[in-house]
Amino acid sequence: MAFVTKKDSGVKTVVKGFLTGGTQAAITYPTEYVKTQLQLQSKTNPEYSGIIDCAKKTIDQHGVKGLYRGAGVRIIGAGFQQMCRWGAYTNLTQIFRDEKTGKLSQSMNVICGLGAGICEAVFAVTPVETVKTRVTDDQRRGTGNYKGSADAIVKILRSEGPLGLYRGAFPTILKQGTNQAVRMPLQVAIFGVISFGDESQKQNPLLNGAAGFLAGCGSVLLTQPQDCVKSRMQGEAAKELYSGTLDCATKMLRNEGPAAFFSGAIPRCVQVGMTSGISFALFPVISKLLNMVM
Repeated sequence: MAFVTKKDSGVKTVVKGFLTGGTQAAITYPTEYVKTQLQLQSKTNPEYSGIIDCAKKTIDQHGVKGLYRGAGVRIIGAGFQQMCRWGAYTNLTQIFRDEKTGKLSQSMNVICGLGAGICEAVFAVTPVETVKTRVTDDQRRGTGNYKGSADAIVKILRSEGPLGLYRGAFPTILKQGTNQAVRMPLQVAIFGVISFGDESQKQNPLLNGAAGFLAGCGSVLLTQPQDCVKSRMQGEAAKELYSGTLDCATKMLRNEGPAAFFSGAIPRCVQVGMTSGISFALFPVISKLLNMVM
């Protein structure tokens, strides 16, 4: 990242990542909720006509709090997700920086981003996304299986064991790895353009946020199919409908066509752009504040 230097590594970066992730998740969760609902609905018999219709029907049926169904685990999970992401990324950059110049090449930036994405997928994203998807799908179906995120975790562990939290792990790892492998170097490239190469602007939250927003939108184009398969695999009826990731993708293609792999692409573009922009804007600010006390 434009604002990550040789000094950024260790425990402090992990704390910065956790605070950054929790804050941005609390701000953007309603867009995450709507995106998931649009992905879970059938393309042949959709419940919602689009983003606004989904949000309106949710509020009509469940109130504004309906848009925050499953938010608790997501906010905490986002903290752990970005803790893993930034912790892995900043520490990997120390390994792959040029020893003489201290700079990180674009190819090495891709590798560091890939490693960060895989790390967050394994340790945070997959279990968090599973709980969030099961809870929101439960509300959509009106089955009333879960009272909330904590109740869902207990019941999933009781009935399916720890592996129940890792349904859809493969597409999640594929998605997150690709996400960060694209997003990290793309943010650096975009930042260089909008800052006109001015090194003094590296800590500027607005420029970093704008570059992060555009980089987030760009990464969606390459990861939307994986995200759709992941959401289907983590839904309430996934165990009865699909035998695995490949079976899920095959049935989606056969029954609903290629468009099924891009369901919810627009709200996800908005959501990922927002979360990326906010994260890239918050991280240098939180870093500056944390450096005063740590």
